Amino acid sequence: MSGGRLDIIGLGPGAADLQCPRATQALHQATDLLGYLPYVQRVQAHPEQCVHASDNREEILRARHALQLAADGRQVAVVSAGDAGVFGMAAAVFEALEQGDLQWRELPIQVHPGISAVLAVAARLGAPLGNDFCVISLSDNLKPWTVIEHRVAHAAQAGLVMALYNPISQSRPWQLGSTFALLRRHLPASVPVIFARAISREDEAVLVTSLQDAQPEQADMRTLVLIGTAETRCLERPDGGAWVYTPRSVGGGL
Repeated sequence: MSGGRLDIIGLGPGAADLQCPRATQALHQATDLLGYLPYVQRVQAHPEQCVHASDNREEILRARHALQLAADGRQVAVVSAGDAGVFGMAAAVFEALEQGDLQWRELPIQVHPGISAVLAVAARLGAPLGNDFCVISLSDNLKPWTVIEHRVAHAAQAGLVMALYNPISQSRPWQLGSTFALLRRHLPASVPVIFARAISREDEAVLVTSLQDAQPEQADMRTLVLIGTAETRCLERPDGGAWVYTPRSVGGGL
């Protein structure tokens, strides 16, 4: 190898002060920045940096490009929103590494953690993840819809709080509504549902409702949908909002 390296970076949920310092340092040291266009645009690249923006569905091509640039001696940063290891570019890079040139495995590669949307939303609401939880993407681009349904149903039956990523898009307008219908067969109607859009950004919007009243139109691709459990509680706040928490005990246990 010729002195190149690859940093895989989580940019956090949006606010600059929620980006981890190690990630910021790695971004400043990079000669090349790669990522999905809206994420690359969040980075204040300096004039000497080469920016390689690409489409959202080009993860493996982007990962191979990054590995080759690093093999050529470049200091490469691949960026994702939130944490790069949560539905982000870290898995794509290691998939490309496994399938690609064996010399790529000699590269210094480091993953820098970021604050995932699920953690930013939880902090904004209080403690909805106070007990066991899971994170599920509703996108069926990389897995069958039947697998998603199976996982959602079993998570509900297991009493897990669910964070739903990629809840709806123009190409998938029906899947969130189908998910709510599935959940209503397994959970009480009063279970809290949170729609959290663009957390930590200027256009942040949060809606706390119930499974009975939740509507798919209340979400878009920038929204994380959080599904509580029968144990999850809502407490009114003086400003008219609500704190949401899930007790650490289940069924009155300690």
